[in-house]
Amino acid sequence: MRFVTHNRHKFREARAILAGFGLEVEWVEMEYPEVQADTLEEVALFSARWLLDRVDPPFFIEDAGLFINALRGFPGPYSSFAFRTIGNEGILKLMDGVRDRRATFKSVVAVALDRDSEPTVLVGETPGRIAESVRGGGWGFDPIFEPLEPGGLTYGELGEEKNRYSHRYRALRRLGEWLSEGRKPL
Repeated sequence: MRFVTHNRHKFREARAILAGFGLEVEWVEMEYPEVQADTLEEVALFSARWLLDRVDPPFFIEDAGLFINALRGFPGPYSSFAFRTIGNEGILKLMDGVRDRRATFKSVVAVALDRDSEPTVLVGETPGRIAESVRGGGWGFDPIFEPLEPGGLTYGELGEEKNRYSHRYRALRRLGEWLSEGRKPL
């Protein structure tokens, strides 16, 4: 199974998670267009369809977003842009004085098993909250997102343990289970 991404952090997470299902993951480091859309599902499907003419299946891609309740779902499908432009500090500034800190991290995996079928979309979500300050390491919004489980720690403070709770873990676990149910890559 190939994972098409330019993000080595995502690849490392995916390889570790899918190894638990006996799946070997090959990294295809490649840029691809990400259409601006209102949902992660639209973004992932567009990209997977575009890649079908350029990458031999089976492959998958993954897109993720942080959806903050008090900000009406922002940054959502624009999370990558928001991180590049305002970063963690910018999100914290937007949340300054906001009591409702609930948020959800969402991961969407689009998997293409062959050229003749529509890519399949699998979703994983992790509810949580936005921390009051940057805590821990990690990448992206990891240092400001506290998942409800295990509670009290940001993704950035969880280190490798993050893989047990993350939105990406949940989506990739669904992929592993889906493939284990008989939808084997060719």
